[in-house]
Amino acid sequence: MEFNVKKLASDAGVFFSRAMQFTEEKLGQAEKTELDAHFENLLARADCTKNWTEKILRQTEVLLQPNPSARVEEFLYEKLDRKVPSRVTNGELLAQYMTEAANDFGPGTPYGKTLIKVGETQRRLGAAEREFIRSASINFLTPLRNFLEGDWRTISKERRILQNRRLDLDACKARVKKAKAAEAKAAAEHELRLTQTEFDRQAEVTRLLLEGISSTHVNHLRCLHEFVESQTNYYAQCYQFMLDLQKQLGSSKGEIFSGTFVGNAESASPAAATSPPAVAAATLPAVPTIPVVPTIVGVPNTVAEGVLNPNEVKPPASGTRRARVLYDYEAADSTELALLADEMITVYSLPGMDPDWLIGERGNQKGKVPVTYLELLS
Repeated sequence: MEFNVKKLASDAGVFFSRAMQFTEEKLGQAEKTELDAHFENLLARADCTKNWTEKILRQTEVLLQPNPSARVEEFLYEKLDRKVPSRVTNGELLAQYMTEAANDFGPGTPYGKTLIKVGETQRRLGAAEREFIRSASINFLTPLRNFLEGDWRTISKERRILQNRRLDLDACKARVKKAKAAEAKAAAEHELRLTQTEFDRQAEVTRLLLEGISSTHVNHLRCLHEFVESQTNYYAQCYQFMLDLQKQLGSSKGEIFSGTFVGNAESASPAAATSPPAVAAATLPAVPTIPVVPTIVGVPNTVAEGVLNPNEVKPPASGTRRARVLYDYEAADSTELALLADEMITVYSLPGMDPDWLIGERGNQKGKVPVTYLELLS
């Protein structure tokens, strides 16, 4: 007990001595041992690294998990050293709702089929997002967090010790100046030498830790490359999933238009031509359709069987439609027309043609084109 009291009194004396020295330095009443310029640069670089690492870490967490409540929950699980429960992503939840809606509306209906296709793509997007979050957390967030909770805490601890050693050193210097008697001055100088040795040793330890910030930058650079690679793979997967979905929906769209083509062909029959104008107007579709050639002079009957000579085809007198090409398309033979993405062409249909194909014209060039590669304009 006596030892503890003496130690407590000694620690209190050291604390008050440091506090007094610190206060006098702030008031300009005491000298302060200055660190060399290189050491000060190391300190400034370390502080800058810590501050920006914290900001990058927080914003990356927001990017990966925008929900603040979910971030707080994950933080608590991490502090309690418990595994974070698996959470359904927004894409997976949307996929579930779309699938359930398709079952209610009828999976065989056009709307139900499309909901199922879109829902499956949303599920794949959600799974890709989950994998990206997992990869980014392991390869990028964890190293940044380890630096702040490990290396930086060690650096901060050694810096506080160095600060105390400096205050002790400056206090000893002040006592040496104030000592009058030879015996008191000799004792103060001996204490000063010991304090200087401790300060130099602690300064060297702190310097080595601060110089290790360069290694930290190299490690964080490697982690940053891994984060970019994960993000690139994620967005490439999302793009491919959406491209596949767009092609599927384009095919479905072609089926819808094929029904419209049949309706046009029927409206071009002799019976429809002799019907009263009011009845004909009532049977017209509300959406613009592809003009159909009811009879083409000079075209053989093999057109209905899929054999087509583009040079023998003439555009219908009733007009044509414009279409924008969605993707590049390479013609398989002389009856097809090669396409370039984003170009505009003229299209129309023929009776008996495959509903997935149209006749396309670009200047003097003419040939069959697939409906799924086109965006039909009004």
